[in-house]
Amino acid sequence: MNKEILKEIGLTENESKVYLALLELGPSLAGQISRKTGLHRRTVYDTTERLIEKGLIGYILKNNRRVFESSSPKRFLEVIKEKENSINEILPELLSSYTKTREKQETNFYNGKEGIKTVLEDQIETGKEILILGASSLAYEVLQFYFKWFDKRRKEKKIKARIIFSKNIKKINIPFAEIRYLPEKYSSPLAINIYSDKVAIILWSKESPIAIVIKNKEISEGYRKYFELVWKNAGR
Repeated sequence: MNKEILKEIGLTENESKVYLALLELGPSLAGQISRKTGLHRRTVYDTTERLIEKGLIGYILKNNRRVFESSSPKRFLEVIKEKENSINEILPELLSSYTKTREKQETNFYNGKEGIKTVLEDQIETGKEILILGASSLAYEVLQFYFKWFDKRRKEKKIKARIIFSKNIKKINIPFAEIRYLPEKYSSPLAINIYSDKVAIILWSKESPIAIVIKNKEISEGYRKYFELVWKNAGR
């Protein structure tokens, strides 16, 4: 068990064997370590060199022969701290690269009602105009009571919305929003929400609604242009 834990914190199989053997044996020659671990003497020498470099064992010369001894197990805490300090040094650079990559493109999948709410909350947090193409009446069935609260917050933050419904839905009053309609034959449970540099494709299913959110400036601009084209031809 101890050996597995030592491997998890960065020691090799042989390093773990040698270190644990020295804990049990106390100060030992390479031959003694070899017999205890079953490792070839040459392997023992190579392994002890690496452990010495890590500060996990030391040695003294006795009759021109190296007698190895383990360092205190507390040394492992120091090793972990040293690794943490090394990571902290390069972390800003790593985060910068990560952020740049995330800004370029990101695709996330959301399932269920709570997942859809996460997508809608993101639209509020973004604070930009929301364009909805193919808004479905199913949305109000899937998330009963939620949209009243959603629209209230959207109005408070002065986030405008332009929404294109199909004509099969009855006229509804949505605050701080402009609504237009397409012929009923174009109705679908699929809606496309465009906001900032994101596009949310939402399938309003009563059983299991799902959403795919794509963060990509070029894709969002493409959908935005398509929305504007449809908007011009949609009825009031």
